[in-house]
Formats: sequence, C-alpha cells, structure tokens
Amino acid sequence: MNVLFLTPWYPSEKDTMAGLFVLKHEQAVRAQGIDVRVIHSQKWTDTWRQWRKLRREGWMPDVVQLNVIQKQGLLALWLKKHWHIPYIIVEHWSGYLPENGMFRQMSALKQHLYRRIAADAEIVLSVSQRHAHAMQECGIQAKKWGQIHNVVDDFFFEENQSPITDDQSPIKTLLHVSCFDERAKNVKGLLRAAKMLSEKRQDWRLVLVGTGVDYAEVRTFADSLNIPDGLLVWTGELTPREVAEQMHKADALVLSSRYETYGVVLTEAVAANLPIISTPVGIAEETDALIVPQEIAQNKPGRFAEFIESTMWDTDRHTNKAMNAERFTSKAVGEKLKQVYDSCLHRDI
Repeated sequence: MNVLFLTPWYPSEKDTMAGLFVLKHEQAVRAQGIDVRVIHSQKWTDTWRQWRKLRREGWMPDVVQLNVIQKQGLLALWLKKHWHIPYIIVEHWSGYLPENGMFRQMSALKQHLYRRIAADAEIVLSVSQRHAHAMQECGIQAKKWGQIHNVVDDFFFEENQSPITDDQSPIKTLLHVSCFDERAKNVKGLLRAAKMLSEKRQDWRLVLVGTGVDYAEVRTFADSLNIPDGLLVWTGELTPREVAEQMHKADALVLSSRYETYGVVLTEAVAANLPIISTPVGIAEETDALIVPQEIAQNKPGRFAEFIESTMWDTDRHTNKAMNAERFTSKAVGEKLKQVYDSCLHRDI
C-alpha cells in the first residue's frame, strides 16, 4: 500500500520539534509495511512541485492522509476527483478551539474551503473529543468522525511503576513541560500558585522543562515573585528521553494550559504512571487527571495551590490507569491508521 502524507508541519534542521507528531505517525505507518511519502510545505506552488516530482518517479498513492486542513487539501481533493484516490484527515490544529479562535477570524471563503475539504474526506480523525467538538462548532462536517492518538515513545513505559514509592520523602517534585507560549500555556498562572504554596510549605520543588517564545518573559516574572531559592528548577529544552527520565522521578505532572488540541505530555504521563493535575484541555478529561477549572488556574492561585498540595501529599491518590496506555504506542497507532486505510480502499468506512 502507498500512502501520501500532506502536512504543513514537519521537523527540519531549523526546527526539529515542529510537527514531530506527524513524523511519529509516519514512522508508525511505515512500521506496518506501508510505503509512505511526505509532501511538506505551506505553499501551494511547492506542494504541486513535490507532487510532480513523485509522479516523475512513477509513484502513485492508494490513500492520502491530510495532516491539518490547509491549502494542501486542494491536492487531496484533486486526486480524489481525477484519480479516485480516497483521503482521510488527521487534524491537529488548535485554531478551531474557542480559546484560540483563529478559524472564526478567517475569511468566509477560506472557512468554506476548509469545510469543503473536510466534507469530501472519507473520515476526519481528531486527536481528542474536545477538539472534534470544537471543529463541529465551527461548522466542520464529516462523513464519519474518529479519534487517533499521538504516539508516545516506548521509553516512557520503561519504568511503568507509580513514582510515589516513599510517602515519607521530604521533598516532592512537581513537573511542568511546555513550549512556554504564554497565550496557550498559562505558565504564569502556575507560578502564582507556586508562590502561594511556598508561603505555606517548602518541602517541594517545581521542575520546569522546555523553552520557547515567552521563556525569558516567564523567567523574569518568576523572579518578580521572589519564590524562595531552590523551589524552582529550570532545565531548558530536553530530549524526549530526558523528559521521560524527569517523569519517572517526579511525583506529579501539572498542565496549566488555557487550551490544547491534545497535550501529548498528558499521555506521556499516563504511560509513566505519573499522577496528573490539569486544566480541562485536550485529552485531559479522558485521563485520570485531577481537573482544575480554568477560572482557578488563571485567576485564583490560592485555590490552584490547594489542588497541587492535595495531589502531591495525598497518599491515597494514585493513578488507576483509567486509560489503556498501550493505545499510545507506535504499534497501536500504526495498526489503527492501517485499518482506516484498508477501510477506505474497501469502501466500508
């Protein structure tokens, strides 16, 4: 089977993290014995050039996977109309979420194009139930809806035991992993809660992993709070394996985001059997996370601190594996995508 991936986001030398979830889907599909080719571009002319190159090589897809509805969807539409090649959509874009709002800011013509591309797909696979609902609220209609998970690397499962092994440990570790985009991640809200918690007790530390566009601003804000030395640990960007190591040492993960389409750190935490504190974003409500209302995470740091304290020092709270973590493995995701492709080709989807 030949499958063509169309994506505006894909890792490159300039940005090794951009579209990493698309690369992992590609690798998962390749492991199923499928020949995958990728057209990666945000420009229609470049998309068409790459397509013509594949045709000169004599390659033709059996199925197209459109990763994110953008202008590349025109190629998927054209292939379906002229060559009867079915296409599916795997949608990751946060622009449909009301907290982001980018879809509703687009022109009426562009919104119509997005809806047309979605309507002609055999199936639209969103990464979370919340995300699918947001798409539908934007008028996106599909023949069929489904959900596909992002891939969690195998090493997150390697020490798959509860990290809370010593309830008498004097120091508890809270872990935050993000790209430090304040509009989406609300790291300042988490830091305000950390300040409140520090005024009550100091037998903890908050490890903040990552970097990003607002990293310097967040660091400056943290300094202004005068949180006691040693309670905040800034690691900068880490490799995925190093993130897994941090999860295996931590007592809880906290995600303070205003919005997420998925939140891969949540499923990584599930794989590592790490308790989760999260706002109701992405896939959080489909996990065993302790859900913190947005109003509290953004505007009530004292209450947020109480949520953190109850999770980190409540010896009765352990993850119960409400989600089957195996569904996040590359093998499981690859098998599911192959089943979707097979269904498209047999027209029984």
